[in-house]
Amino acid sequence: MNFDCSSFPNLLRLDLKYNELTGTIPLNIGILSKLQFLDLSTNSLNGSLPLSIANLTQVFELDVSRNNLTCELDRRLFPDGTGVTKTGLMSLKNLLLSQTGLGGLIPSEIANSKNLVILALDGNHFFGRIPPSLGNLSQLQTLLLCENQLSGQIPQNIGTLSKLTNLFLFKNRLSGLVPKEIGNLSSLTALHLAENNFSGQLPQQVCRGGKLVNFSAAFNNFVGPIPITLRNCQSLFRVRLEHNRLTGRIDQDFGVYPNLRYIDLSYNRLQGELLPNWGECRNLSLLNIAGNMIGGKIPDEIVQLNQLRSLDLSSNQLSGAIPANLGELSQLSYLSLQDNKLSGQIPVGIGGLSNLETLDLSTNMLTGPIPYQIGDCSKLRHLCLSKNLLNGMIPYQIGNLVHLQDLLDLSYNSLTGEIPAQLGKLTSLEKLNLSHNNLTGLIPASLGDMVSLSSINLSYNSLEGPLPDSNVFHSASLEDLTNNRDLCGAIQGLQPCNASYTKRDSQNGDKVVIVVVASLVSTLFLVFVFVGIYVFFVPKKPRPQRISTTGNPFSIWNYNGKVVYEDILEATKDFDDMYCIGVGSSGRVYKVELPSGQVVAVKKLSSMTEDMEIEHMRSFKNEVAVLMEIRHRNIVKLYGFCSHESHTFLVYEFMERGSLANILSSDEGAKELDWVKRVKVVKGVAHALSYMHHDCTPPIIHRDISSKNVLLSSELGAHVADFGTARFLKPDLSNWTKIAGTYGYIAPEFAYTMVVTEKCDVFSFGVLALEVMMGKHPGELICYVHSSVDQNIHLKDLLDPRLSLPTDQKMVDELAFLEKLALSCLHDNPQSRPSMQFVSQQLEMKSAYD
Repeated sequence: MNFDCSSFPNLLRLDLKYNELTGTIPLNIGILSKLQFLDLSTNSLNGSLPLSIANLTQVFELDVSRNNLTCELDRRLFPDGTGVTKTGLMSLKNLLLSQTGLGGLIPSEIANSKNLVILALDGNHFFGRIPPSLGNLSQLQTLLLCENQLSGQIPQNIGTLSKLTNLFLFKNRLSGLVPKEIGNLSSLTALHLAENNFSGQLPQQVCRGGKLVNFSAAFNNFVGPIPITLRNCQSLFRVRLEHNRLTGRIDQDFGVYPNLRYIDLSYNRLQGELLPNWGECRNLSLLNIAGNMIGGKIPDEIVQLNQLRSLDLSSNQLSGAIPANLGELSQLSYLSLQDNKLSGQIPVGIGGLSNLETLDLSTNMLTGPIPYQIGDCSKLRHLCLSKNLLNGMIPYQIGNLVHLQDLLDLSYNSLTGEIPAQLGKLTSLEKLNLSHNNLTGLIPASLGDMVSLSSINLSYNSLEGPLPDSNVFHSASLEDLTNNRDLCGAIQGLQPCNASYTKRDSQNGDKVVIVVVASLVSTLFLVFVFVGIYVFFVPKKPRPQRISTTGNPFSIWNYNGKVVYEDILEATKDFDDMYCIGVGSSGRVYKVELPSGQVVAVKKLSSMTEDMEIEHMRSFKNEVAVLMEIRHRNIVKLYGFCSHESHTFLVYEFMERGSLANILSSDEGAKELDWVKRVKVVKGVAHALSYMHHDCTPPIIHRDISSKNVLLSSELGAHVADFGTARFLKPDLSNWTKIAGTYGYIAPEFAYTMVVTEKCDVFSFGVLALEVMMGKHPGELICYVHSSVDQNIHLKDLLDPRLSLPTDQKMVDELAFLEKLALSCLHDNPQSRPSMQFVSQQLEMKSAYD
């Protein structure tokens, strides 16, 4: 920090926030003895707070927040309390040291600055006990000690701070009883005790003054009753008490809250019934009471909550019918009523929940048919109706839920009839469970088109006939298909398909019987087919064979025979350049519109020298092997592949917006990719890598994470692509490999050890995250932080100047948090980098207490 303090002896105000300052605070800053206001916040200052600051006896506000200091808070900065010495910050009203990197014990001498109104020490490394002397700060209104490592109990005399309005203690290691004297704080508007180790009862008079707005005590060991003053605390806006052992009755301990937006009481021991007056909390957006002992019916008045986005009443003892007008909750995106005693039918009005993404009604006693109107819930990603008494046929309209991805579970019911062929349209679905029903007939061949399926369970039905010819059925276990009438297929434990099967003609319903009378006839038929394919595809003067192919020279499983080699050649006019949308080191990418109208991307390998082509074929086979094993919303889908002497290509899901690199390189595209969308892109890549590293067996390492290998959908959703250099991480092997990846993203240890680990991807992700924030590759910034990754780079340095600086504090905090995560991924020591699972979880949890 270059500032000549001696040149401004009479300076009253010094405001240098957001000025990209580096280095240390000048040691002689105490020369500015008349200074009243000093703001050095949100810079990149390091070192310590100079002791000369103690000479600033007239300063009433000192703000050094969001820097990277590496020291303890020296007690000598404050008055000694005796009045003998005339130094120290004795006029201080606002001391703002949030997220500075300070650590050590909180000095009790802070209380000698008797005029303090705001004391903010949050987001640092302070440990030990909260000094009881803070209870002497009679003018204190805001005390922020959250997100440190403080331990012990809350001093009782904190309850004497009659002007205190905000007390933030969450995310520490505090324990013991919360002093009942906290209930004396009649001016309190925000009390945050969450994520500590508190025990005993909550302060019963917590809303004594009737001003409490935000109250969180989640994830502790609290027992006993709900604070009595909460019932009539109409000022409440946000309440989080989940994951404790609180007791009481929900119909007696809670009232009507006109301003309440968010309340989570889940996983306690609450009893009673839901009263109709919950419908009067008209501003509620989240109501979560899961995991208690709530009985009675769901009141019909619940449908009056027209702002409700999340309703979780699962794992209680609710009975009776689901409110018939539930479909009026048009904003609802999450609905879970599972594990109750609900009866009656699923209301047909449920189709009105046009924004619903998760619906779980499992483990109840619901009866009757599944309403076909459920197919109108077009945004559903997770649908679970298992373990009920549902009957009738599976509505074919469920096939319209094309966004279903996580789960479709209709198991353990009494469903009858055939499996609708329309379910094959659910090409994003990962888990399908129709087991333990009374389903009959053949398994529709269209189920083979569900390329994202990672598991399918059709056991305990009355199904018959052959299994569809697709990857998910090839890899299914016998347990997932057992206890059916007469299934056959190439799975150990099932009989081979050499018997008679009945198929229903889709035009007139007549039955046609196809009989293979002898295995010799079928063998001769296959021989003729393969000879015909060979004659048609192999050139008259073939060059030497470099890759072994057997049987059918192409395999495009997604289309079940509807899309063939000729369709792609015809659609691209034999791979004419006019259809080319990208060129890479191993080949070209073409945009292809198939006869069905579906658009796909086809990556065709180039024909090059023999050595290079062998390498490209190795990459081709590697990409096919990897993508056949993984299905994730943030990983581009492989629809099929062709390996033939004339052409070798892969068929992918088409990403309308192209690569992230192209978007960021365009001013227009960069402006469209605003801060919210950029954070979403980074989260998407993190989720994909977490899945690959931690949910796949063996783990998969990408080895080439870069902006050119992240593709964006029409809605700018991120999809990781190009798995040609990916590697299965096998713990019993050395995992030694030659260098691979894109320059500027490769982890430094990979270049000299040649050993691939998941930490290589973590480093590349860190580079990518910074690139998304900056709008360009971070370049020399990586070198700057690489040897000292703990340094705090100024957030303003990392933000793309083509976008306006974020004004919403929540977004600023989220970007600052993303910065810290990205920098931690660039640590010189691979073992010091976080796992992608940790990164993914942290990005999701960031906004929990905002």
